[in-house]
Amino acid sequence: MKLPVKIILSLLCAAMVLAAPFVVSSPTMLEDAQWEMIDQLDAEDSGLLRLFLSAASAEEEAAPYSLPVDRSAGMKPNPALFTDAGYEDASIRVQMESREGEKGVIWRIAWIEIASPTQLRTDYAPATIKKDKTGFVTTMAKNDNAVVALNGDNFSVDKAKHSFIYRNGEMRQTKLNKIKDILIVDENGDFHTFVKSAGADTFEQDTGLKIMHAFMFGPVLVQGGQELKMDLQYGYNPEGRQPRSAIGQLDTLSYVLVIADNEKGSDSVGVTHQELAAFMAELGCKEAYNLDGGNSAIMVFNNSIYNVKKQERDITDIIYFASAVPAEEWEQ
Repeated sequence: MKLPVKIILSLLCAAMVLAAPFVVSSPTMLEDAQWEMIDQLDAEDSGLLRLFLSAASAEEEAAPYSLPVDRSAGMKPNPALFTDAGYEDASIRVQMESREGEKGVIWRIAWIEIASPTQLRTDYAPATIKKDKTGFVTTMAKNDNAVVALNGDNFSVDKAKHSFIYRNGEMRQTKLNKIKDILIVDENGDFHTFVKSAGADTFEQDTGLKIMHAFMFGPVLVQGGQELKMDLQYGYNPEGRQPRSAIGQLDTLSYVLVIADNEKGSDSVGVTHQELAAFMAELGCKEAYNLDGGNSAIMVFNNSIYNVKKQERDITDIIYFASAVPAEEWEQ
């Protein structure tokens, strides 16, 4: 075959390969069609096209890093990649920050980006989900290979209480409490907030999205990028100054964990709900949600408490972010 003809045929075949996904519905048919085009060329003339198709096939088969949707631990993070300022590998980036605020408040901040929504995970202590089962954030974070972790919502499955609980895609309880706000994390890792629980119970049928995690503590701090006016009748001492913890979504697979702490780590200095809402909005959150506070407000990074508190309280659950890079990729 003359060289110009070879080039033209190769280019035409490449164009047909690119167009094939739009006209061939079956993956098997698509693959057969690709290699039939190659067979139509002389073997000695089709090396470039074969290389093109092989590269395209490899790219299609390459899956992004992800973790199972269950209660299993994340991948073991590479110790060599931790610094005082954060951690980064091919699947996760964490940046740690402390800021001085007004009236002695110290803001502890973890900025997080992940490759897969499955890297936003939850766990509860120790092996069963019961209200009398508690543990330390540090213990749970270590067992789960967490890069960074935060206390959760102190859930309870007491039948006498109304709770809306999902953990790692598993529904545990769906009793709405109409005086509580709810945070739902969907299968894409996106946050959805519900003031006074309105609409949370029909979320899956309304959106077609699966619930991965659901929390009932609150209040909702930021909704649709706007700081909300706090309900002064909401539980958890809304106007009191005490340590608080919160989680927010900044963008797709981009999040922030926050604790409002103080230099001595006591319960006497902190922020109100409104001050926490203002801070989360200032950080650029699209949605933000208040979690359990006071002595329960613990952030753990690299298996150590990041905020001032050194004495932990037993709690029921944590929210954490994990690496999805298999250890065999970096262990030698």
